[in-house]
Amino acid sequence: MKFSLTSLLAYGLAVEAHTIFQKVSVNGKDQGQLTGIRAPNNNNPIQDVTNQGMICGASGTKSNTVIKVASGDRIGAYWGHVIGGAQMPNDADNPIAKSHKGPVMAYLAKVDNAASASLSGLKWFKIWQDTFDPSAKIWGVDNLIKNQGWVYFSIPQCVKAGDYLLRVEVLALHSASKPNGAQFYQSCAQISVSGSGSFTPSETVTFPGAYKQSDPGISTSIYGLAGQPDNGGKPYQAPGPSPISC
Repeated sequence: MKFSLTSLLAYGLAVEAHTIFQKVSVNGKDQGQLTGIRAPNNNNPIQDVTNQGMICGASGTKSNTVIKVASGDRIGAYWGHVIGGAQMPNDADNPIAKSHKGPVMAYLAKVDNAASASLSGLKWFKIWQDTFDPSAKIWGVDNLIKNQGWVYFSIPQCVKAGDYLLRVEVLALHSASKPNGAQFYQSCAQISVSGSGSFTPSETVTFPGAYKQSDPGISTSIYGLAGQPDNGGKPYQAPGPSPISC
């Protein structure tokens, strides 16, 4: 689904270098536009970590579909500048502006029914992150752009069967040295996991609450002495917990 500039303004989709997580693939099979997705109806970031939009983005679309996956499956999460992908022909900011360096992260929260679950009080655990490679000077967002909007990770083999919300997040750090300058983009997918895993997390986080504005991975400058977004050659610490290990 593509939008004209007029439609974009009518739907509140900003003509800026922003992004939306809007599709899932399972083992390479695209599940379809907004299928099984809870997505915001605009591509604006959340910049206050206490905002309820930190859970699955601002209130927007909600699918009735629950995507079936198995533990160990390779999941793809697709990001586009606006719903449908490019905002216009030859959109230089699709899937996201190259300047918006930062990590990409994925979380799960166990729910009784993924299609109807409330977002309130969910207990999240991180399953994957692509942060920063100091030797190659490559950010998770760079890999997202290289893969034309897709990021890929696996559902850990140990994850217990059942319904989950899958929260995928881009954190853009190009203005993170300014107060509330970090930009958070997130949507949630509704999935049902099958398999023989028995993992139940002993430590979980809630959104909002998992992050503090003062966290070193949020309030930071990613620019070195030469003005390049290389984090000064230092490792980068992503906010939130470490991904689980099975």
